[in-house]
Amino acid sequence: MRYRDGAAWSRLERTLGSSPLAEFKELVDGYAPVEINGHLHVMHPATRRWNLAEKIRSTSEAWSQVEWDEDEFEGDPRESLGVFELRFGDADGLIHIASTNRGETIFYALKGGQGAGTLFVENGEGEFFEYSMGFAEWLWRWLIGEEATGPGGAAYYPGPMALRDLPMTPEERPEVRYGPSRDVWRRPGPGLVGPRP
Repeated sequence: MRYRDGAAWSRLERTLGSSPLAEFKELVDGYAPVEINGHLHVMHPATRRWNLAEKIRSTSEAWSQVEWDEDEFEGDPRESLGVFELRFGDADGLIHIASTNRGETIFYALKGGQGAGTLFVENGEGEFFEYSMGFAEWLWRWLIGEEATGPGGAAYYPGPMALRDLPMTPEERPEVRYGPSRDVWRRPGPGLVGPRP
């Protein structure tokens, strides 16, 4: 069962003071709550378990407790956001949109990327990496094995993409669904190229 709940999105957007990326909302409504390739968790604002709004709130509270050094830390988002104090969970800061079971957290910054919006990925060790792209492009790069969560953060698995619905009850054991093979992409050298002819 897929969840398409405009009221849940409206409540979330009022709380955040902004709207998440349209492509992110489309992916969430079409697939979430879901685990992608055994690592990436994407939640939905209309579900009781795996609730995106609750995850944003709890993540924001946890990150707001961190005392940042005056000196810049690795990948400091403050410069890109043009702020002195790093905030979480609102339109002026970083909004949690996804995470991995490897400790990485993906944030959306509405005001990052010179106001065009951008993604920041925290690698689980307090280092932030900026990705000036939309969520769909970031996901594609993560799926094909690029280091989309910082140096050494590649997570490529050959074969088709695996999707597993996150269980709605403790007893539920959702099956894994598979998408098309990603092996049509080749790695000729340092970069990636499109599908084979």
